[in-house]
Amino acid sequence: MKSGFVAILGEPNVGKSTLLNAILNEKVSIVSPKPQTTRNKILGIYNDDDGQIVFIDTPGIHKAKNKLDEYMSKAINTAKTDVDAILYVIDATKKITDKTIENLNKYSQNANVVLVVNKMDDTTYEKIYPELTKCNSLSSIKDIVPVSAKKSKNLDELIKVIKSYLHEDIKYFDDDIYTDQSIKQMVAEIIREKALWLLQDELPHGIAIEIARFDENNPITEIDADIILEKASHKSIVIGKNGSMLKNIGTKARQDIEKLLGAQVMLKLFVKVREDWRNSTSTVKSLGYNSDNL
Repeated sequence: MKSGFVAILGEPNVGKSTLLNAILNEKVSIVSPKPQTTRNKILGIYNDDDGQIVFIDTPGIHKAKNKLDEYMSKAINTAKTDVDAILYVIDATKKITDKTIENLNKYSQNANVVLVVNKMDDTTYEKIYPELTKCNSLSSIKDIVPVSAKKSKNLDELIKVIKSYLHEDIKYFDDDIYTDQSIKQMVAEIIREKALWLLQDELPHGIAIEIARFDENNPITEIDADIILEKASHKSIVIGKNGSMLKNIGTKARQDIEKLLGAQVMLKLFVKVREDWRNSTSTVKSLGYNSDNL
């Protein structure tokens, strides 16, 4: 049996969370077309007959502009510490830029790096090979594995490669545990995901979810959640005409939450404004982004 820890790194929107969900065949990390959808360091635990891989999903690598960004950058730095391997995910449909090479150099020192070339379903090997030659000078890259997270292609090969870098013979988590997130955290993330998808470009990244009440003592689980915005002008966008947008977010979130809990759910959403909350250390911490816990 082999077990160990593997960090998943990469720039925004390369499909890190989609990859983790596909490997686990469970939804542990939300996805959306918006950069920096993932904010926390999230554990995803993969089990099979041969061992256990503890994956650490991370936010997309980007320049910090506020307190929330600083928290996300720290999450990346702590995730790559003391791991057996790093999966550095790139988008096969995009060119490998100098910034990508710079990030690979920065985050892969003294590490076993597997370059995961994602979204191969949208391109060809002939197109990606010339780009990959740009990485020839990087000695930290031990393997290159092309995959399609969206279509779950070549993931078995990726698991095989990962296991070649694992050395422990114990399991860190029970077989029935697939994430370290609490149910409340997962519910909050589901709500945020639906808001990101439905609002698309109408709303910047300044949205967070706070679970105000979570009552499982009745036949129907009752959940009250606050959608936190950083500008008063965003409130009407989230609520929508006659409350239509808020209702739509609630309906789609409730459907996924019921699947997660295996129970009927009554979900009530409220919209609140905390001006410029991403630049407030105390508010960022109160919403669960506490760098002291990383």
